[in-house]
Amino acid sequence: MPPKPKKLLEQVIDTIRLKHYSERTGETYAQWIKRFILFHGKRHPNTLGVAEVETFLTYLATEQNLCPGPQIPQR
Repeated sequence: MPPKPKKLLEQVIDTIRLKHYSERTGETYAQWIKRFILFHGKRHPNTLGVAEVETFLTYLATEQNLCPGPQIPQR
């Protein structure tokens, strides 16, 4: 029987380790991804797009009073 595929957050942690980021950074990224997924009713991020990211960031800025990070230029 083939091995069971890793869950999304396990994949994130593995990628962070591969890039030699700190363990704490990986945990922080995983927590933000988890918050994003829970905010959107536990939908998988593969089913979410730009509109959902913008909605989540707006929620964080307006309802949670978190400062947005630097803007990423559009290509």
